[in-house]
Amino acid sequence: MQFLGKNLEGIYGERVLIGDELVPATIIISNGKITEIQRHVSGYNFCSSDDSVFNAGNNVVMPGIFDSHVHINEPGRTEWEGFFTATKAALAGGITTIIDMPLNSIPPTTTLENLEVKLKAANGKCHTDLGFWGGVVPGSTDSLKPMINKGVIGFKCFLIHSGVDEFPCVNEDEVDRALNAIKGTGAVLAFHAETDCGSCTTDNADPNQYSSFLASRPDEMELDAIKMVDRLCRKHKNVRCHIVHLSTARALPIISKLKEDGFPITVESCPHYLTLNPQEISDKQTQFKCCPPIRDSNNQNELWNGLKTGVIDMIVSDHSPCTADLKQPGEKNFMEAWGGISSVQFGLSIIWSQAEARGFNIPTLSRWMSQEPARLAGMSNVKGKLDINYDADIVIWNDEETFQVTDDIILYRNKITPYKGKLLKGKVLATILRGQIVYAENNFSNISGRLLVK
Repeated sequence: MQFLGKNLEGIYGERVLIGDELVPATIIISNGKITEIQRHVSGYNFCSSDDSVFNAGNNVVMPGIFDSHVHINEPGRTEWEGFFTATKAALAGGITTIIDMPLNSIPPTTTLENLEVKLKAANGKCHTDLGFWGGVVPGSTDSLKPMINKGVIGFKCFLIHSGVDEFPCVNEDEVDRALNAIKGTGAVLAFHAETDCGSCTTDNADPNQYSSFLASRPDEMELDAIKMVDRLCRKHKNVRCHIVHLSTARALPIISKLKEDGFPITVESCPHYLTLNPQEISDKQTQFKCCPPIRDSNNQNELWNGLKTGVIDMIVSDHSPCTADLKQPGEKNFMEAWGGISSVQFGLSIIWSQAEARGFNIPTLSRWMSQEPARLAGMSNVKGKLDINYDADIVIWNDEETFQVTDDIILYRNKITPYKGKLLKGKVLATILRGQIVYAENNFSNISGRLLVK
């Protein structure tokens, strides 16, 4: 493609997302920033011989997707996923910024020294911009402010076993100390909100059946954890708290009341909770396993309602890959397989396929997948919108075109995904990072992503 790798000075489109409207407009770009937005009347006849101005025609032009929940796993488990493959797949999916989660790499991002190891591993490998979460584990309180000073956006903790021994979970007292430690910094504490459930038993259940796994991770595990988050958020009223990958809609009233009372709580859900259904999961189809689990269709409808009412703020991927031997669909049972779903390349299309059918529009989609995740990461002044002085991070996509997910188009390292074979609507045509076309028509320019640290 003639524009691949070019630093654009302008992008014209008949459907450019400005504010909450799709309008004819030209975005003027200089040094990677949006410097001017020229609105046009309907039916404006674009004409330019300048090859630094890209004509997007009737395709959607909107802010690049901002994915604040991705497990990249390098170093230490690069065979699960690495910076090069994760960010390349993300770019093909219209993502311009990723925030890397602090666990599944070795070492985990729980100290400044460990963060420096991760930065060294990521250097020169990222197709997208890349920021970082730090981790809260037992004994890590003194390490939090040094990581904030280096530029992490906040911290993640587990209230239940994380799945990897090097990232242990924390109890309520340890969370309390962490919230005290980050008070006044503007950093956010994110919770994997499940707790152990002593009443859960699967002794007589068939581990090959998804229903057995679902019964082992009931709603009560999330509810008990979110009640703890509610207590702590109310106690530390000026510290931002965030619930990752909400699965149970039964927690929505608790979260809604917390928001109504003015506390700084945000919530995300993920494509798999919003689009997949237990009824479609056959025995040993472990590509569907994740924690917390995918719940029933009534629950799913309530999650969509949570998005509609604003109780759920955003949608992010929770891309959590592993090697094939840890999943082995058709061979391993649900109780022994790794829990995690890979989808970072397809999030925009997965969500649009469902959102449009449910009556949502493109401005709302962009708010969920660009604006609110950028706000969570403390970057809402430079990313997540098409506006003056913002980074010219842009995705151009055809909201009518469909495609099927097949092995040959999957770019992340391990191709196990529950979306394989599914027909999705909405195809990414080009991705622009700070004014440069870095992906177009299945081709990539040179690596130009930046590490978003100090």
